[in-house]
Amino acid sequence: MKIALPVVENRGANSLISEHFGHAPFFAFVKIDEGKIEINIEKNPLEEHNPGEIPEYLKNQGVNLIIVRGIGQRAISFFNQFGIEVIRGANGTVEKLIQQYLEGKLRNINYEVKEKFHKH
Repeated sequence: MKIALPVVENRGANSLISEHFGHAPFFAFVKIDEGKIEINIEKNPLEEHNPGEIPEYLKNQGVNLIIVRGIGQRAISFFNQFGIEVIRGANGTVEKLIQQYLEGKLRNINYEVKEKFHKH
């Protein structure tokens, strides 16, 4: 399984999740395989993007799940088209959120981003 989280900094497991996935300067890619967890932080190559580009980019990276704080309904539709599950309303560090996910404690909260974030 490969999970993506938009983050505001490159501090590995201590990176904080971004307020809005589309404007995050980095993505944390978390690969979980047979109990092993590998975290890589990469610069977001699409910080300036058109609708649908980030979901397609993450699909091409092999992502199965994205954990976000804020996201609009249109972006969720793009992720759904690519078969990527979306958990929204998350807050905290990569380490905390992955731990919550693995324990089944990460809940989908309706935290929809309003128009102030959309500058496509």
